Amino acid sequence: MRLLVLGAGPGGYVAALKAAQLGAEVIVVEDTEVGGTCLNRGCIPTKALVASAEAIHKAKKLKDFGVDVSGEITPNLSRIMERKNKVVSTQVKGIRSLFKSWGVTLIEGKGMLLTPGKVEIEKKDGSVEIVEADKIIIATGSKPAQIPIFPFDGEHILSSDDALNIKSIPKSLIIVGAGVIGCEFACIFRELGTEVTMVEMMPGAISTEDPEIARLLEKELKKKKIKLMTEVKVERVEGQHDGIHVGLAGGKELVAEKLLVSIGRSLNTEGIGLEAIGIKKGSRGEIEVNEHMETNIEGIYAIGDVTGGMLLAHVASKEGTVAAYNACGIEKKIDYSVVPAAIFTSPEIASVGLREDQASEKGIDYITGHFQFRALGKAHAMGEISGFVKVVADKETDRLLGVHIIGPHASDLIHEAAVAIKAGLKVRDIADTIHAHPTLSEGLMEAAEDVHGEAIHVPKPT
Repeated sequence: MRLLVLGAGPGGYVAALKAAQLGAEVIVVEDTEVGGTCLNRGCIPTKALVASAEAIHKAKKLKDFGVDVSGEITPNLSRIMERKNKVVSTQVKGIRSLFKSWGVTLIEGKGMLLTPGKVEIEKKDGSVEIVEADKIIIATGSKPAQIPIFPFDGEHILSSDDALNIKSIPKSLIIVGAGVIGCEFACIFRELGTEVTMVEMMPGAISTEDPEIARLLEKELKKKKIKLMTEVKVERVEGQHDGIHVGLAGGKELVAEKLLVSIGRSLNTEGIGLEAIGIKKGSRGEIEVNEHMETNIEGIYAIGDVTGGMLLAHVASKEGTVAAYNACGIEKKIDYSVVPAAIFTSPEIASVGLREDQASEKGIDYITGHFQFRALGKAHAMGEISGFVKVVADKETDRLLGVHIIGPHASDLIHEAAVAIKAGLKVRDIADTIHAHPTLSEGLMEAAEDVHGEAIHVPKPT
């Protein structure tokens, strides 16, 4: 069976490798670089910048750890970008090596569906090749949304892609959007020394997260002297000799050296031949798929951002695996019931399962437990005591419903909770499991104990 995959992002390349492991002949078509947005313009490069920002933060606190350093701690942007590019390059080479190892053929060019089994590929050298395949997986991803009021120029008005390749550290920056991307970049640029102002239409930052988590993040942003303006709308943007002028509803105007726009992404569903072969799309232009990731056209699957679901790399990868199995004749269904999410702000945020409001909407009588990181010896030893763990449980059955964390290594800690929810475990199961000391994971154990009022390192209620 020959399978063709359009796109080599975290969905496409995983689908290709899984199908190759299952014995398929696999061809991947990619018009930029393997790894897609996640590896080249998203997850990995931003995390490399986060690591540099954290290193700067640590360096400024070395005296607190008993380390004397002479001289000023200053970021070297060219070296930071050089390191970021090296990290990305290493990962790209890794994927290309895996393709070679598993016999996956990579064709660099832009693919266009001609029929349900035929794809036209315009290669980078200008030549055109027609490739036939028994099955096709569409994994063309997404890109920063182009909004007329924000004309990206790559220099003064930036998309998230542009922000990863800046040539100098701006003295001041306005970020439109206080969601995941906006908050991550705010923390990065502030650590680099930039004066940051965030503008958000919603009542608060990261509105997708638990309100208690969001409130604490806002406090942490304030400590960093990041200005957050909420429930405000941008009406006008124009460049002048002294910088970018941003006019807000109500007449207020902000001025900064640069403007970063982080208010959504558009799906890459145009120009790939969907209409020509009758693939059904939804109201937002997303490709509609069933639980097997198959479109309305038999033998054609779609995964990742183009399906309009959760725009998360790890979701795309899982969808790619499911699509590959089904394309190879092995039935698999996608399960979205347990999807961990991580936000690499400072401090980190991670969540999985239900929030309190979602439990209420489902009519569940729930109970919560909390535990502060400042009560953990490991957190104090690390010098990172801000944050807490919150557990949401079914009051009647004690079943774990959700876990929400803000604090050090939240993105790593969340997976114990994900496994527990996936397995249908009770809060008591976590509370009764011995956790190594001293570790940050004790915070989840004690939050689980707190559900029943049994946490050891919590003062007696007054």
